[in-house]
Amino acid sequence: MELIDTHTHLFLEEFDDDRQQIIQEALDKNIKKLFLPNIDSQSIDPILKLSKEFPGICYPMVGLHPTSVKDNYRDELYLVEQHIQNGNFYGIGETGIDLYWDKTYIKQQEEAFRFQIELAKKYTLPIIIHVRNSFEEVFAIVDEMIDRNLTGIFHCFSGNYAQALKIIEYGGFKLGIGGVVTFKNSGLAEIVSKIELEHLVLETDSPYLAPVPYRGKRNKSAYLIEIAQKVADSKAITIEEVAKVTTENAKKVFKLDVTKK
Repeated sequence: MELIDTHTHLFLEEFDDDRQQIIQEALDKNIKKLFLPNIDSQSIDPILKLSKEFPGICYPMVGLHPTSVKDNYRDELYLVEQHIQNGNFYGIGETGIDLYWDKTYIKQQEEAFRFQIELAKKYTLPIIIHVRNSFEEVFAIVDEMIDRNLTGIFHCFSGNYAQALKIIEYGGFKLGIGGVVTFKNSGLAEIVSKIELEHLVLETDSPYLAPVPYRGKRNKSAYLIEIAQKVADSKAITIEEVAKVTTENAKKVFKLDVTKK
């Protein structure tokens, strides 16, 4: 059995004291690959360092997180494209729109999101989309810009069934299922039970959103097992089947079967 954590912030300071141990724990649980979404220009070097230290395990992405969109966002976006041109990245993101904390920069978030969608299409990289209190805004932009070259993951999906179906209808996107699926009152397990495995990938978003029974604690990639098991239980299938299909899905999204240039 092999699992892939498609979204972990393993490069953050929360893991400075035991990062190597965290990776080993994941490997011991058959979580063989960890994808690292970028936040802003300050996190690119830590991501690249970690990916260099653990080749074939840690995979770097680059982008500008919506909550990092501030007055200097155009400079940040310029650096994102420079890094794409000079590096070996596996995705754009995470990007998107976040209206939970602050709506001050909503127009700038929308512009940054559009720009990163264009980068994803230009460089044929999957895009990792962050949606928080913003499904309508995100859908409006994706509807406007979607084409067959746009693929990726709706990260940490926690929407309703109709929103899940809309994402699936785009054709090139997977739903990123994380710890929320284990939360009793989230309703996500019921939604997942109605969706074919071919549309799902698994993620932890560690150190955030730890699944039950670790809710409230620091999340880590080894806990992906709990998420996979909950998906299996909700669909009345084995965890091995969940692992097989979601791992194939992740490899397809990130083009792991294609030699990187």
